[in-house]
Amino acid sequence: MERTLIILKPSTLQRGLVGQVIDRFQRKGLQIAGIKMMQLDEKILTEHYAHLVDRPFFPTLLKSMMATPVITMCLEGKDAVEVVRAMTGATNSRKAAPGTIRGDFGMSGQENIIHASDSVENAAIEVKRFFSDNEIFDYSLLVRDATYGPDELS
Repeated sequence: MERTLIILKPSTLQRGLVGQVIDRFQRKGLQIAGIKMMQLDEKILTEHYAHLVDRPFFPTLLKSMMATPVITMCLEGKDAVEVVRAMTGATNSRKAAPGTIRGDFGMSGQENIIHASDSVENAAIEVKRFFSDNEIFDYSLLVRDATYGPDELS
């Protein structure tokens, strides 16, 4: 099974949407392999958003991501990265399709509710950035056989 990282951003906590967002992932059949609340700092955000450090909006992004603690989650499932990205929707929430997390809960490009890994390779890097090995759990859900066909469990 594939793993991916999501970050429920400060806007999610401020608006009381944490439960609704997590519920969507669980109803889809994704398994929580790790979850924690943490306060992000400039060091981890500069590493995480290294590709945006030189952009003029980076200081605003830092301030936004450090406004409150965040919820980080490692989700697991068949094609988890692709599934989570589809559920998340376009980065700019105003352009995200209805039915997606950003489309249903967001109105902003920056305060867009959630971060989701964009590739299998980045997911592996991001999970390690935010979770130590002893914070990721390997277990089987009782409903696994009702969630996947027998040929999808590899």
